[in-house]
Amino acid sequence: MRRRAGNAAQCVALYVAPYVALYVALAVAGAGGVAAANAPERSLRPVTREHVFPPALPSFAPDESLRPRARPGRPMRKANAAAAPVAPDRAQVSAPPPATPAASDPVPRKRGLFGTSKARICGDKNLVGEEIAPVPGRLPGCGIPKDAIRLYEVRGIRLSTPAVINCSAARSLSLWVDKGLEPAVKRYGGGVVEMKVAASYACRTRNNRKGAKISEHGKGNALDLPEFRLKNGDTLSVARDWGKGRKGRILKSMHNSACGPFGTVLGPNADRYHQDHFHFDVARYRGGPYCR
Repeated sequence: MRRRAGNAAQCVALYVAPYVALYVALAVAGAGGVAAANAPERSLRPVTREHVFPPALPSFAPDESLRPRARPGRPMRKANAAAAPVAPDRAQVSAPPPATPAASDPVPRKRGLFGTSKARICGDKNLVGEEIAPVPGRLPGCGIPKDAIRLYEVRGIRLSTPAVINCSAARSLSLWVDKGLEPAVKRYGGGVVEMKVAASYACRTRNNRKGAKISEHGKGNALDLPEFRLKNGDTLSVARDWGKGRKGRILKSMHNSACGPFGTVLGPNADRYHQDHFHFDVARYRGGPYCR
């Protein structure tokens, strides 16, 4: 009985063994296929960026400017300014507006032919200044009813302060500088570069005396000049240099040459009111210029 049972077990083992071997082979093959299906196509090792992001194509950069060029012998036409407005310069945008005269300014400005900017005036290319409105007077006889100007420069010589006078006085000053001052000074100290103005328009009586006639200053006809600055920094001073050495002789010549261009010429020899300056005005007299 035991021998039959052992033979039966052997038969079963021989019969089943081939099927087990086949199953194992199929399982191994299936596992290999799954593994092959999950395998990456490329290596997992790091690669350069060029493999992932190819280099960009070179950008187009012309060798020459694409702006049009004028043909030889034919000038380029100017671009239409209205077609492409230009942005204002930063300095122009931020620049403050020009100062306006204070309300207390006794001499109103006139906006006319020259506005309020410096220009050639009074028909004389050697006078630089600006036209102003007629100047009213606070006293009878005062004021500049016409041709009122503010003068800054005469024949390249600046004034220390702008002179408010009329065109007649300005033209006489220009004539005197040309025919009297410059020939008298010549090249001494490099020549005169500035005239000091002590007084121009002022509504007052002569020498500020009570009851006296209105001064020519009150009519815009007069100037008081006490000093002349030279290019080398030196000065010709009426108060300090009159009658002294070379400077005194130059001042004397300047004083004498003003008699003619001006109707009235006063200096240190005139009276105690003119010890330190020259007074020039364009008042005319029947007997001719009054010069002292």
